[in-house]
Amino acid sequence: MDRDLLEVNGVLYPVKVHYDRRPHCTVTVRQGGINIRIPSSRNRKERSKKLSELKRLVAEKISKDPGRFKHIAQRSYNDGDRLVVGDDEYTLHISYKDKKSSSAVIEGNTIRLLISLNLSPGMRNDHISTLISRCVAQRRIDELRKKVAELNRLHFNQPLKKISFKHNRSNWGSCSRAGNINISTRLLFAPDDVLEYVCVHELAHLIEPNHSSRFWGLVKSAMPDYREKIKWLKENGNRCDF
Repeated sequence: MDRDLLEVNGVLYPVKVHYDRRPHCTVTVRQGGINIRIPSSRNRKERSKKLSELKRLVAEKISKDPGRFKHIAQRSYNDGDRLVVGDDEYTLHISYKDKKSSSAVIEGNTIRLLISLNLSPGMRNDHISTLISRCVAQRRIDELRKKVAELNRLHFNQPLKKISFKHNRSNWGSCSRAGNINISTRLLFAPDDVLEYVCVHELAHLIEPNHSSRFWGLVKSAMPDYREKIKWLKENGNRCDF
C-alpha cells in the first residue's frame, strides 16, 4: 500500500493506494480518507496513469461538494506553525533529513520534529501527525489515567489494566476484555466533559460489552447528560485531529 495526499482548493485529503489481485479499479471515500484500488496485474506506467485519472475524478467530486468531504480533510503542518491543544499552545519546529526514520521531542512548548526525506508527501504528513500526537499525549497521560481511575472508582469498580492514548481516526475509544482502555488522541482537542464522557463510555463496556439498554443505563447513571456530549462529538468531531 502507498500513501499519498490529494490537494483540492488548498485542502489536503489523505489517499491510500492499494494494488490488489482484482480485475477492476475501485474508489471509496470514508471517514479515514480516500481508498483507491488498482489491479496489480497492470504495469507501472498503466498504474500511474490510472491513479492520476482516479485522483482527478475524486478531486472533481470534492470540488462540487466540499462540505460533504470536510470530515476526511487532513491537517497540514509547516515549520513555525502553532498548535493549540486545550489550554496549551505549542510551536512546531520541523526539519528534514535524509534518513530512514522520523523522530520528535517536546521541549517546553516547542515540538521539534526531524522528518525523513525518503517519504512521500503523504507519509511525511502522517509521520508528523503521529509524532505530534505522541508527544502531546505523553504529557497528558498521567492526567488521563487519574481521570479514568477516579471515574471507575465512583461508578463502576471494575478491574483495570492498561490505560493509553491511541492515535487513530476510526473511533473515539476502545475497551478490551482484558480491561485495557484506549482513548483517541483526537479527544485532546475536545472539552474536558466530552473526554470524560468517552472514558465513561469505555468503562461501561467493562460491564456490558454491547450497546444494549443496560449499557446506556450504566452510562446515564454515571453521566445523566451524556447525550449532550454525543451531540458535541457529532457536530465538532471533524475538527478534533492532529
